[in-house]
Amino acid sequence: MAKTRNSNRDSWGSLSDKNVYDWSSEEEEPDGRARPIQVLIVKDDHTFELDEAALSRILLAKEVQDREVVAISVAGAFRKGKSFLMDFMLRYMYSQASEAWLGEAEEPLTGFSWRGGSERETTGIQIWSEVFLVDKPDGRKVAVLLMDTQGTFDSQSTLRDSATVFALSTMISSMQVYNISQNVQEDDLQHLQLFTEYGRLAMEETFLKPFQSMIFLVRDWSFPYEFPYGQEGGMQFLEKRLKISENQHEELQNVRKHIHSCFTNISCFLMPHPGLKVATNPHFDGRLKEIDREFINHLQILVPWLLSPANLDMKEINGSNITCRGLLEYFKAYIKIYQGEELPHPKSMLQATAEANNLAAVAAAKDLYNKKMEVVCGGDRPFLAPNELQASHSNIREEALQVFRGVKKMGGEEFSRRYLEKLETEIDEVFIQYIKHNDSKNIFHAARTPATLFVVIFVMYVAAGITGFVGVDIIASVCNMILGLALITLCTWAYIRYSGEYRELGAVIDQVAGALWDQGSTNEALYKLYNAAASHRHLYHHAFPGQTGEEAPAEQDRKRD
Repeated sequence: MAKTRNSNRDSWGSLSDKNVYDWSSEEEEPDGRARPIQVLIVKDDHTFELDEAALSRILLAKEVQDREVVAISVAGAFRKGKSFLMDFMLRYMYSQASEAWLGEAEEPLTGFSWRGGSERETTGIQIWSEVFLVDKPDGRKVAVLLMDTQGTFDSQSTLRDSATVFALSTMISSMQVYNISQNVQEDDLQHLQLFTEYGRLAMEETFLKPFQSMIFLVRDWSFPYEFPYGQEGGMQFLEKRLKISENQHEELQNVRKHIHSCFTNISCFLMPHPGLKVATNPHFDGRLKEIDREFINHLQILVPWLLSPANLDMKEINGSNITCRGLLEYFKAYIKIYQGEELPHPKSMLQATAEANNLAAVAAAKDLYNKKMEVVCGGDRPFLAPNELQASHSNIREEALQVFRGVKKMGGEEFSRRYLEKLETEIDEVFIQYIKHNDSKNIFHAARTPATLFVVIFVMYVAAGITGFVGVDIIASVCNMILGLALITLCTWAYIRYSGEYRELGAVIDQVAGALWDQGSTNEALYKLYNAAASHRHLYHHAFPGQTGEEAPAEQDRKRD
């Protein structure tokens, strides 16, 4: 028996947090207003491409990235009014659920692109660029995402195209509205079986139903004398349609078993026809005055029933609520499945889900590590002693690893181990960057290059003077050359630091200076140079013994005087 949804939808939370996001180009968002953004693109060669940049701008916005997400999708056959329904949902969300959310009778319907006619309008998957923040009755603020999908089985799409778009939207959404015209026929259930086959195999691995809420929305229902319009009549109708009896053919029984086994919540709503003016007027633009009153009355029941805060289903995978940041990872993992030439084996969804699950856990752990390390040594924080930095890193690293281990993950421990190792490697690489950032705050570390060059200049100056005085002109010339080179290097380094140009050359100078610095302290360097000078003086005495012997007494007499 299909499970019912709560029909008492009268508790609305705050919807005051509206955000208009900054888009990277004026071409994408010319007037700064929210609009539908195509995130899944179906190409002419029937391959799929995910616009990760556009999706990231929506899901990684500061206000929503760490909020638990409610993803609502409308899917079904093409030219059956999916986008038309989505725009009424937008009106409800923007009106903050006021009684007059339907708007004025003369107001055209805007939002997701829609039109009358027999040709398809929406392609791929579109997401409304503004994510709505809604307060649940328990006080939690959740992010509500509205998705519109390409209609199935149009004249330009292959079976693979239709199956992929429907399956992907079902995998991503927490509430999938299956938009059906007039009746729930056996072929509708068989098409749904194709998509739920992915969930059936995944369920055998995880012992959990892979999808959440499925709402059968039957449009243009023509038999209200059998089952009345609305949710109550819809549940009675759906219970009869999905009933499994012994005299049914095995194939029909399997279809119904699949559907029951793949969704945690199944419900149905019967809607009347909107009227002939809507169906036959080519210039119809959504004005309420042209829609039948009976349709409007039930629309005022349907939309609040779907979108009331008390009944918004947060996206869950493997028993854990998903944030907008996590949903982005799942989106990217799932699309990889469908970028091949053939429909994937359903079990590959489990592998992709496990991968995305582990990647989301890695992202959460890294986010914790980065936030805590920023408090310790990031930004304007003063220089921290290296041993204290190492101790803080060790503690925060262990906390991050515990966050990863604490997340419920699919795929088993063996599968997760490589992601744990990846996390450890990435944290250690990030720590190296924090060490460099911390060292840059050390005034002595920052002055190491000019100090080293000054020492070289001074030592070469003294060495050139001594060797010139004792007559070793070759050595003196070499010292003078090194002195000049060091002086030019110092001036070059100062210009690079001042102008910000030729940074690669500046990095080479810093590396050379660091190598000289690491060879020993300044005193050790001077000691080595002194020994070298003494060695050269000894060689000089051996080279000119006569001159040395004659000059020694005279030098002694001068000292006595």
